[in-house]
Amino acid sequence: MTKTERIDTVVIGAGQTGLSVGYHLAGSGVPFVILEANDRVGDSWRRRWDSLRLFTPARFDGLVGKPFPAPPGSFPTKDAMADYLESYAREFKLPVRTGAQVTRLSRHGDGFLVTTKDSTIEARQVVVAMATFQRPTTPEFARDLDHRIVQLHSVDYRNPAQLVPGGVLVVGAGSSGAEIAMEAARGGHAVWLSGRDVGEAPFSLDTFMGRHLLMPFLFRVVFHRLLTVDTPMGRRARPVFTTMGHRLIRVKSRDLTSAGVERVGRLRGVKDGLPQAADGKVLDVSNVVWCTGFNPGFSWIHMPVFDASGAPIQRRGVVSAVPGLYFVGLNFLYSVSSTMIHGAARDAEYVVKAIVRRVRERAA
Repeated sequence: MTKTERIDTVVIGAGQTGLSVGYHLAGSGVPFVILEANDRVGDSWRRRWDSLRLFTPARFDGLVGKPFPAPPGSFPTKDAMADYLESYAREFKLPVRTGAQVTRLSRHGDGFLVTTKDSTIEARQVVVAMATFQRPTTPEFARDLDHRIVQLHSVDYRNPAQLVPGGVLVVGAGSSGAEIAMEAARGGHAVWLSGRDVGEAPFSLDTFMGRHLLMPFLFRVVFHRLLTVDTPMGRRARPVFTTMGHRLIRVKSRDLTSAGVERVGRLRGVKDGLPQAADGKVLDVSNVVWCTGFNPGFSWIHMPVFDASGAPIQRRGVVSAVPGLYFVGLNFLYSVSSTMIHGAARDAEYVVKAIVRRVRERAA
């Protein structure tokens, strides 16, 4: 038997967006709880590959009220980011319940029913504070590869020790794929990188100009203020960022070439148990790392609030078709920076203001 509670507002997810929502809710007087599926706040960062560092400097990695504890121009590790989020929740005494994975969200009267393994919560408002990167995807022909080939999705990749001797094919040529390909090449593997060339940032992160001049301009001005859903430039750019992804940031094409990584085009399928590129070349590899993205993973939300691609239909996180339902953390929810920490904080503040208005209108 599961117990039923009544809580005014439920926030689902205790990542940077969920904690940002919690920070603003804590100052609003609205009763709330934050539900986190993992055992610890920050575990979604801890479980990424070991060598991962953030692409944004520390000056952009702090949430409201607590700067990130590192030199402003440094790039924190994923574990440092995880520990920061955990300390943030603790410092501001945010009501986070860990190990509380939501299995179903549905309408209940004029509110919502939030179901976890151990409890059911009746809520007037629900904020889904999760990115549209929840469920890893791989092509159907992955199942046809020889069973001796080690297959990992980027979500499960930690370090080269997981790879067996022999060639490595990394599928997906975005930033994650490029960094994993570089790491495998440094480990002595022959490496092929498959996928469309996404381009690259026209500067290096590791120069004074890149860290202290170009990146602040890019993140504070271009990604945060110019490319938004409210500007013509941003509306034109949005389909590109939501369907084609970002350019390479840290790793450059010349770095891949220098490391011996061979670029191949998209995969056609499988031939004789081995991956085959679009040009017909068969790749004799012992490992495949799939950096092929994710689907939104919102099948547990039982409300008609999604478009044909599975993305929530919303405006700056507010779902007008279902009053009381909100999203934060989505790719280009308001701007390019919406999936970055400083952008997520702004989106969270906007959504909390909408929640407070709704609570006051109901009270009146």
